[in-house]
Amino acid sequence: MKILVPTKRVPDTDQKIVASGDGSCIQLEHIPYVINPFDAIAIEEAVRISEQLGDSVEVVAVGIGAPGYEPQLRTTLAMGAARAIHIDCGEPLDPWNVARLLRVVVEREGPQLVLMGKQAVDDDANQTGQFLAALLDWPQATFASRVELKDGEVNVDRETDYGIETVRLPLPAVVTVDLRLNEPRYASMAGIMKARKKPLGVLTMQDLGIKFEPRVEVIRYRSADTKRRCERVASVEELLEGLARPGAPLHSLT
Repeated sequence: MKILVPTKRVPDTDQKIVASGDGSCIQLEHIPYVINPFDAIAIEEAVRISEQLGDSVEVVAVGIGAPGYEPQLRTTLAMGAARAIHIDCGEPLDPWNVARLLRVVVEREGPQLVLMGKQAVDDDANQTGQFLAALLDWPQATFASRVELKDGEVNVDRETDYGIETVRLPLPAVVTVDLRLNEPRYASMAGIMKARKKPLGVLTMQDLGIKFEPRVEVIRYRSADTKRRCERVASVEELLEGLARPGAPLHSLT
């Protein structure tokens, strides 16, 4: 059995991220990149499945992006993936085109299960997994908090606004994972050393026969405004009156 895990390289959200003065880009020169946290959860789950089922499971990580992706893909190998594939792509990525690229990779690799994060923390689109399932015409389950393989099927607990929904899908299938599925492991020193010897293939868009079809245009970036205006009031009545004023934010009155 083969499990394919798409990953995204994102700026470390523990760092302060700001837009350039003209709003044309994000200032990333001082910010390190990491594996998208939701994708790290998907890698962890795939590795746990491989550890449970043994050598019959191969975990393959995929990353799409410009050169410089290798450290993040090596991290997936250090976590336990058997091999990784870097799709060298300098084009601005959007969920539709990422799904189109992944469809070709799936057709080449022939996995029985695609495990991926429900969304990326840089754009929060939450679309790629759904697009990929539609393009492949595969069953899908989103927001997974439990994944269990059994008798050629996958049982998934989905987190919804109304509670946990359990679904059963025939394989092959696409599953997007949520935060409460697991806690990703740290790559051990032994894993890091082994990762240096594991195969990391490189494919281009020409290799995959894909021509980009841009669907998203970024107009400008804007840094979030964190300034607050505080105003002290003398009584509860004055507080309530102030809160009732149109446009008065709750944190502006103390």
